[in-house]
Amino acid sequence: MREDLQTIYDTITRLRLQGTKMKDIATRLSMSPSVLSAIYTTVLPAFLARPADADANNALDEALALVNNVSRKRLLAAIPNMLLRLQTFSSPAPAASIPIEQALAKAWHASANEAAPYAGVYQSYSLSSSTDALKVEPYLIVPAPDASSLRVARLSAYRTIQWGTGIINNHQNLYLTFSETVPPQLNLVTLYLQLPFREQPDMLRGLYLALDYNRNPIARRIVLVRQSDPVPAEEFAALPSGIIAREQLTPEQETYYQYTCLPGDYIKMCTVPTPRLNATDLAREKKMLEL
Repeated sequence: MREDLQTIYDTITRLRLQGTKMKDIATRLSMSPSVLSAIYTTVLPAFLARPADADANNALDEALALVNNVSRKRLLAAIPNMLLRLQTFSSPAPAASIPIEQALAKAWHASANEAAPYAGVYQSYSLSSSTDALKVEPYLIVPAPDASSLRVARLSAYRTIQWGTGIINNHQNLYLTFSETVPPQLNLVTLYLQLPFREQPDMLRGLYLALDYNRNPIARRIVLVRQSDPVPAEEFAALPSGIIAREQLTPEQETYYQYTCLPGDYIKMCTVPTPRLNATDLAREKKMLEL
């Protein structure tokens, strides 16, 4: 059952990425769009998120409890038909890519060939989102095994690893992007790093763009200090990370705190409670942020 539901989810995801509308998939499956949407967006992600060794029946019951228009009997009876019809589904040809997509694809693949001087393990320093303290998180920058792309991993202050990708642009900037949450849900983080005019730099610096806990945009300075050449993932996962209070900083860490955590090194927005957004609300936002 788990394998069949995984196949259904992956196939629908592929069709949607190719431009097929959900209502067209529902029509092919002889299913109400609302029912298919509930299955695809709620039931299947909840079921597939459970460990593979978990009891499948209990996992499915818990996933179905999240919606009110899909029954266990109805879903299980529909699986064979869904698999058959999805296998024979002819999705429309994807639209021709626009110039920016072509440029990104080209840069993505070319970046792996330019990554050698920057591949390695780095310790990052930036301002914590939750308190006036220094956040310390390791980064791993390494070409993909087949040299088709540049990969990046971050070991967060909360001990989770997030994998992403990178692009080197004009030999001057390195863009690192990853998601703080597990796909298909995305919570993107992007680092814009300046590349120094030297080989094997010991330090990279730039801006860290993300969302705060209320999903408002924030930007802050970040410094990446090179620690070593690339290491295996299991060794990377054992590196130290966390949030260090001001009074516990070493002299070296105090230097990075002074660069990344002082007023002016942190830019954020907030949601203004207003039914409209005009120039007056912009002034209100600045006052709210001063509190």
